[in-house]
Amino acid sequence: MSITETFCIALTLIHALPYLIWRLGRTDFYAPLVVIQISTGIALGPGVLGKFAPDIYRLIFNEQVIQSLSGIAWWAVMLFVWLAGIELNMQSTWTHRRETGITALLALGMPLLLGAIVAAGLLLFDGWMGTNAASWQFILGIGMSCAVTALPILMLLMDKMNILRQPLGQRILRYASVDDIAIWGVLAFILMDWERAGRQLGFLLAFSLLGYGFRKLAVRLPEIDRWYISLIWLAVCGFSADWCGLHFMVGAFLAGVVMDGHWFDQDRLDALRHHVLLIIMPVFFLSTGLKTNWSLGGYVVLLAAAILLFASIAGKWLGIQLAGKFLNWPKGEASVIAWLLQTKALIMIIFANVLLDKLIISSATFTALLFMAVASTMLTVPMATTRLRRIGQLTGT
Repeated sequence: MSITETFCIALTLIHALPYLIWRLGRTDFYAPLVVIQISTGIALGPGVLGKFAPDIYRLIFNEQVIQSLSGIAWWAVMLFVWLAGIELNMQSTWTHRRETGITALLALGMPLLLGAIVAAGLLLFDGWMGTNAASWQFILGIGMSCAVTALPILMLLMDKMNILRQPLGQRILRYASVDDIAIWGVLAFILMDWERAGRQLGFLLAFSLLGYGFRKLAVRLPEIDRWYISLIWLAVCGFSADWCGLHFMVGAFLAGVVMDGHWFDQDRLDALRHHVLLIIMPVFFLSTGLKTNWSLGGYVVLLAAAILLFASIAGKWLGIQLAGKFLNWPKGEASVIAWLLQTKALIMIIFANVLLDKLIISSATFTALLFMAVASTMLTVPMATTRLRRIGQLTGT
């Protein structure tokens, strides 16, 4: 078969399998489509399809097809992270800064601490830390992976539960927004290359000046032109961040942070996010699945994933419970917030992809984190829905 024929077969699998599983299995309550897409990416990777049908795997996902898919995946994730930056609304967060700051700090700090303890334990064994990592980078990276909340996916899940526009939903968005900024800040710190510190400092200074100029220009243009120059701005920021030794995803997020959501029609912005998730993000999920590795043994990787999942859930629950007691929240509210902030899915997978690309974690660690993210997100909706019913926050209760 020609490369284009093989490429089309790969695209057919990428889009058809998750949709059929999601639609025919009616999995939306416990496994939204995005989770099915990620799981299908794992199934099509070397650990599953490559093991049970190696000839088919090598035929479809040959080197040329993987290279073609990788380019699409890079652009997909840049768009997604850029949109996540645009959707941050820090004005409301500043208005409620005391409550938001306390909650966000505890929601991030406790799972980070427990995850870091697990990471320190993993350092006692070979095969978990990447070849380019210092111990502190590995520990901080794993700890932050346990603390991540996926803001864009959280918005989708709360919208499905009809609480996104309610006061509780807006509060949860504020907490997640602060944590989202902290996550990317920590990632930038982990990726700091002291040999290229001058180049990275130059990038940050240039970004500050150009970002100010970009904002001044954008508000003077009609909306149609803002879309075009925003995509140019995204590509330039991605290149600049990667060139200075950070990562193109960090640049993509920063490109979105300096932009305001109200520059664009909200329906168009929502539609763009929907279409990115529908059309090109499944390619990123597949490329993620192709990075899974079982060289340390399937049971060992799954055990590590289970321990990381426990650290993530326990840390988030403990942190939010402490915040609830300190801020005198109504009974049951802290449990709802803890489970909703447990949503990881894409942002944690993106975070882990960066750590893997920079060789801070090994592919076995990446596989364990991937399973942790999928399991964590699958638990979110059932656990949160049950608790929302108890406190009467679901529509119709």
